[in-house]
Amino acid sequence: MLAKVLSATVVGIDAILVDVEVDIAQGLPQFATVGLPDGAVKESKDRVKAALKNAGYEFPPKRITANLAPADLKKEGAAFDLPISIGILAATGVIDGQRLSRYLLAGELSLDGSLKPVRGCLPVAVAAKQAGLDGVVLPTENAPEAAVVEGIAVIPAATLAEVVQFLRGEQQLAPYQLDLQELFRQIDEYSDDFGEVRGQEHAKRAIEVSAAGGHNLLMIGPPGSGKTMLARRIPSILPAMGFDEAIETTAVFSVSGLLENGTALVTQRPFRAPHHTISDVGLVGGGTSPKPGEVSLAHNGVLFLDELPEFKKHALEVLRQPLEDGRVNISRALQSLTYPARVMLVAAMNPCPCGYLGDPTHSCSCTPLAIKRYRSRISGPLLDRIDLHVEVPAVAYRDLSDLREGEGSAAIAGRVLQARSIQQARFKGSKVHCNAQMNSRLIRKHCELDSAGHRMLELAGELLGFSARSYSRILKVARTIADLAGSATIQEPHLAEAIQYRSLDRKVSHV
Repeated sequence: MLAKVLSATVVGIDAILVDVEVDIAQGLPQFATVGLPDGAVKESKDRVKAALKNAGYEFPPKRITANLAPADLKKEGAAFDLPISIGILAATGVIDGQRLSRYLLAGELSLDGSLKPVRGCLPVAVAAKQAGLDGVVLPTENAPEAAVVEGIAVIPAATLAEVVQFLRGEQQLAPYQLDLQELFRQIDEYSDDFGEVRGQEHAKRAIEVSAAGGHNLLMIGPPGSGKTMLARRIPSILPAMGFDEAIETTAVFSVSGLLENGTALVTQRPFRAPHHTISDVGLVGGGTSPKPGEVSLAHNGVLFLDELPEFKKHALEVLRQPLEDGRVNISRALQSLTYPARVMLVAAMNPCPCGYLGDPTHSCSCTPLAIKRYRSRISGPLLDRIDLHVEVPAVAYRDLSDLREGEGSAAIAGRVLQARSIQQARFKGSKVHCNAQMNSRLIRKHCELDSAGHRMLELAGELLGFSARSYSRILKVARTIADLAGSATIQEPHLAEAIQYRSLDRKVSHV
């Protein structure tokens, strides 16, 4: 007898529906799973057999074939345990196939028949809704994240027996209910605040400009000057995530298996700070079983790279395409995947190997050749993609001993939000969210300069040797500075401030 159960597999951050076809025929006892299953899927036969027996159901001693269609798509993970076991029960007549056809099933089985959470249930619920199904049956721990998708019933189940009784109409399982508005009201405030930072007013101004326009930022300063302290407070001044952004970010965490059990939605902008020993696969994603990397896990948030020159050169170079396009494209022989990677890159580095070049209280022991070699680890094309370069000098004692609290994150966030509101109105109806995402056409439209501005930019280019990409970055930053000032046009002070944030381009590249 043949039975069909609907399930899904995750490809990138999207889910594709999979037909789990189970055929039971006469012959020697055998259990075969076909349809490009990986190791975890192949091992499901042992989990399914034990779970059915321990849940009180008979496992047929016949020839069982489970086909996962489409057959040319690789299937990964243990989420097919539940649909395969239900398919066996449907093929033996325990479950009515008509009710079964209206639901999508996914879940890993324990040997005692209980259900364990699986990865990617948010995109699975989206796929089920788009297919017009009545609902999805998932492990209880996965119900909150799937319930974020409105318009489809999410049925939480703790055991295989509950699923069987629900599909037979013997037990009612109430759909999981989620209050999204309450979820956003419960956002935890960031514990780190800019009011705790002493001094560094120039660096804080650059960070405010960076946050207001979503620009990439590089901080250069000696050890202990507060670069990491400043970077960790950047999320506290960024605008709150919207619902669409939260869905995208949650989907990335869900398919990576990093969403905590019971967590429905990632409502805070992520802050990812990988160690400098990370590989290029760990940074941008990929691998034999492709998964999102740190740049995708920081989607809609901040990717902080401390000690930038210490990262592997190849790992830094593979960041160039994600920073430019806002996504990561991974091509394999059997499939091509795309992960979102719209991040605000914040990097920090020392001015030289010892860290004390230009420091008034410490002498630098590095030779000019060593300094040049150290800084050349960051290529020119990557440096061009960083909009602002700011020096973060050592903090003076008078600033450290000052007991007065500096300007807090709330005040800075207010100005950032006001500037972002201007940009949202400017780019309404497009896929652009902030000034940093403007393309050439939008730059020509919204970053017009008067004759004095053109002369200033031309002179700065001759003196500092800017690349064509650097000109675009300067104009984007100047547009953001004008937005912070509430100005409809880019004026000379705005352009001058934007240019001085690129002046380190010459120093870092040609020392």
